[in-house]
Amino acid sequence: MLRRAVISRWSAVNRSTALLSIAIVLAGYGIYRALYIPGLLAGPLVPLLLIGFLLQAVLGVAAGVGVWRRAPWAPLVIVLLGASIAATALVEAFVLGILAYLRALLEAVVAILVGFVIAGYVGGWSREASTERRTPGRPL
Repeated sequence: MLRRAVISRWSAVNRSTALLSIAIVLAGYGIYRALYIPGLLAGPLVPLLLIGFLLQAVLGVAAGVGVWRRAPWAPLVIVLLGASIAATALVEAFVLGILAYLRALLEAVVAILVGFVIAGYVGGWSREASTERRTPGRPL
């Protein structure tokens, strides 16, 4: 019984550290993508790229804040971030022709897969919290 409590406590500490790391990486990615926006505004205006990078910046920072605050909408924003990364890569390749096709397809598939994996991991706190609050013998 003691070993189970120690392992449970250890995994909770690792999970909170992992969630904090994910939040920092997501917010950092959003800020990184936001740095592209002034360059896109300085040259000839390409609205599709501007919208794609603006979405990535806003969703990245929002996902980072949502994971940090453990908001229930954070997994959805992470999936939307992955979709916006995929859409931007596909627009760069197939509409504008400035990115190789296979690289864009790989980037799109990886972005969506990683988005779903991270959203699944981040969404795990709601299941954990609901099982911890239940008392034995009490119906759901």
